[in-house]
Order: sequence, then C-alpha cells, then structure tokens
Amino acid sequence: MTGEMLSPTDIKILQILQRDASISNVALAEKVGMSPSPCLRRVKQLEASGVIRQTVALLDRRKLGLGVLATIQVRLQRHTEEGAEDFAKAMNDLPEILSCWAMTGRQDFLLMALARDIESFGDFVTHRLLSMPNVRDVQSSLVLKEYKNQTAIPVKISG
Repeated sequence: MTGEMLSPTDIKILQILQRDASISNVALAEKVGMSPSPCLRRVKQLEASGVIRQTVALLDRRKLGLGVLATIQVRLQRHTEEGAEDFAKAMNDLPEILSCWAMTGRQDFLLMALARDIESFGDFVTHRLLSMPNVRDVQSSLVLKEYKNQTAIPVKISG
C-alpha cells in the first residue's frame, strides 16, 4: 500500500492515530464514520502494509532527567560502504543516540543524542564517539529551546 492507494478514510484514520494512538477502536470508528469491525480491519491492513510502522508512547525527556538534546555531525576516516555500515550498526547499540542519518555533503552522519547534563554529554562524545575506530571528527550543537518537535507525518486527502 502506497500513499497513492490510501483512501480518504485511511487518511483520516492515520491523521487521528498520529495524534492519539491510544484511542479505542470504537472511538476511532465513530470519528471516521465507520462501524468498529471494518475500522479495525482497515487499521490492521495499514499495519500489515507497513504504512503504520509501530505504535509508541512519546516520553518527556526532561521529566526523565535528560536535559541535554544535541545534534552531532560525524565525519568518518574511511569512506567505504563497510565503514559506514559498521558505524551505523554501532549507533544502534548506543542508547544515547535517538536518530542516525547518513548524509550528503561535508559530514557523513547526523546524529540526534540525549544526555543527562553537559558533563555526561561531554563524556559520551569524548569517550564513546571519538574513540570509535573509523571516526575522524565530530561537531556537536546543543538544542537551546524546542519550538517544534513533532512526530506526525502530514498525510492529506488529495484534491
């Protein structure tokens, strides 16, 4: 199932679930104008097709004592497919890393990382990232204030 194959009802379902995935099927069905059984079938189809990748709870990092959010640009020493794959796999094992993207341009990777405080972030960069075998250098930027941080993907009804 691709974006072109989504019906207006599918799009409404996705819009509602992105705002509140804990909504009951009965309430969801009511909001999209369906009976519960067909609505649940539609949700299951969206899950089976991979359009709905997973359902999660979004946590408040500050309430969990994670006061530092940072982006980290990483350049590798060796620009091989194997070197990039090894680095990406290593990022999956680091709980501090929220996101890891391979990039075009001057930097090879862009990371989004969390830490308790500046000191623990510095330790992470110095002792974990910079000590990795293929890392040439890193540049980090601390997030001062979040103005927008959304997880919802804009899905709209065509036309």
